[in-house]
Amino acid sequence: MTTADTPRTWFVTGASRGLGAYWAEAILARGDRLVATARDSAALAPLSERHGDRVLSLRLDVTDSAAVDDAVRAAEERFGGIDVLVNNAGHMLVGAVEEVTEEQARAQMDVNYFGALWTTRAVLPGMRQRRAGRIVQVSSFGGLVAYPALGVYQSSKWALEAMSESLAAEVAAYGIHVTLVEPVMFPTGLVASSPQARQDPAYAHAREALYAGAGASGFAPGDPAATADALLALADAPEPPLRVLFGTGGLEALRTEYTGRLAALEQWDHLSRLAQGKPGGQ
Repeated sequence: MTTADTPRTWFVTGASRGLGAYWAEAILARGDRLVATARDSAALAPLSERHGDRVLSLRLDVTDSAAVDDAVRAAEERFGGIDVLVNNAGHMLVGAVEEVTEEQARAQMDVNYFGALWTTRAVLPGMRQRRAGRIVQVSSFGGLVAYPALGVYQSSKWALEAMSESLAAEVAAYGIHVTLVEPVMFPTGLVASSPQARQDPAYAHAREALYAGAGASGFAPGDPAATADALLALADAPEPPLRVLFGTGGLEALRTEYTGRLAALEQWDHLSRLAQGKPGGQ
């Protein structure tokens, strides 16, 4: 792995808007090289115009595994290897479980989970060969908890969490670090730019509970631009964490969430013991 003082090569999906756009600018501002991908490559043109050959802008649909392989191959041919992968591409489907169509559910998993899986798999051979690399998976606070009207979106992030935790244990021997970034609340326009489920009046209470919960959580919207400094600091950390919250308020909410989970499991431990049966099955 290169040091913080040596230019690195980053591969960032979803680099044309939201947090990805801020991160792309910050990466280039400090002199690193960037492979920026987006479904609309025209949106990336200003990066190339300002930063020249330190940028490789690619049109990429992360749900197309063959296209992902081609993009990673082009990046490695251009820059000689990828030091940091940031899986940022994604969208947020709002809707109760019954409201979501099959097509919407599959599309949500294809982008948020399988898209990250394909890019991760594509960079691993090179990182293993060099015995160095960073993989940053952009999850969500919703990858650690679940709220009404976000079940399918959050299931895609829970899947990303499990895959990434297993991956971290698998690749540590090769000097590859995996970190799940958990943004808490940032005004990035994610919901407005995402497909939405039809609204069934039967689940109006679920949407009301979602928005009431967000208001009562005490989460203050963070500054999206400030996340760039946090991302660069994460990339520079000699031993980065498996998980890190971006934004405040999440730690307190998680303490409440996990305390409640443990309490419920303890309350029903008698059923756990009943299910265990007697030693030897007798």
